[in-house]
Amino acid sequence: MRLIPVVCVGVLLFTGIAAAQDGGKAIPKTVISLGTATPGGGFPLYGNNFAEVMNAADSLLAVEPRNTKGSNENIPLLEAGSLDIALVAGEPAYEAFKGIGRTATRLKILTAMYSSPGMFVVRADSPYKTIRDLVGQPVAFGAKGSGLPILSRYVLDGLGLKQDEDFKSIYLDRAGDGPAMVQDGRAAALWGAGIGWPGFSTTASSPSGARFIAPDADEIVRIRAKHSFLKPLTVPAGSYPNQTAPINSVGSWSFILARETLPDDVAYRLARTLHGAEATFCQKLAQACETTAANTVAAAPSEGLIHPGVLKYFREIGVVK
Repeated sequence: MRLIPVVCVGVLLFTGIAAAQDGGKAIPKTVISLGTATPGGGFPLYGNNFAEVMNAADSLLAVEPRNTKGSNENIPLLEAGSLDIALVAGEPAYEAFKGIGRTATRLKILTAMYSSPGMFVVRADSPYKTIRDLVGQPVAFGAKGSGLPILSRYVLDGLGLKQDEDFKSIYLDRAGDGPAMVQDGRAAALWGAGIGWPGFSTTASSPSGARFIAPDADEIVRIRAKHSFLKPLTVPAGSYPNQTAPINSVGSWSFILARETLPDDVAYRLARTLHGAEATFCQKLAQACETTAANTVAAAPSEGLIHPGVLKYFREIGVVK
């Protein structure tokens, strides 16, 4: 397969010559810039592990994670060609693909990452039992620029609640700051999503323990009646410390998106390397067990939104016709 040269031209983020040795001859590596989010959140955790697995599986790949402000910054950075690929939560991706509040994006899906059921976490000794109990309370809804506050806004809107009017909304500079705010009382609750999300793990592992609050069955019906793109999702029992029962909620799939100009052969190579290492990635990170070719096809809003280079690989392995 032809490899793109590593040079510093145009908008590509190739910052120098990365090379592997073959009989004393330097072979240029394909350097890929990967946008994640603020430290302490789920995206940097996933992105760093993604890069390690990819670079180990293909010695001529150099995936380089970069902290950003999250999904809402990653999308314009990709569109400007300032990133090659980036992690984007389901709700910002949905709005970008649909052209909600903006021009529809031409970015493409490299892979589905994992499903993200949304819920709140509170201290185990707190008086809050339901979403309605949190009305009027200070709630940390996630980092500025991340997709988490967008998911919560859709969920709450489905229940007739306004995030910035019915709650004392807190938006974090760093995703990792949320658990401490719950522990010391600055926030009554922390909103998050997914399986293995660091904020939930940290809170649930604290001495005070934790309790999760998600929409009940009737609330899930109401939310999906207004926002049908949100899917019923379940957090399996045991996903977090002392979580003995499954938790039903709603949410969406997060994606790795690629800039429109990412060459087909590079996208093909990334897909082949990633899905050839699915088992390794799963062993390394629990939520990465959902990063599969089959889930990408199922989670994509339409097949046409998947990068052509990825589709070529999927046809070769029989995932799409």
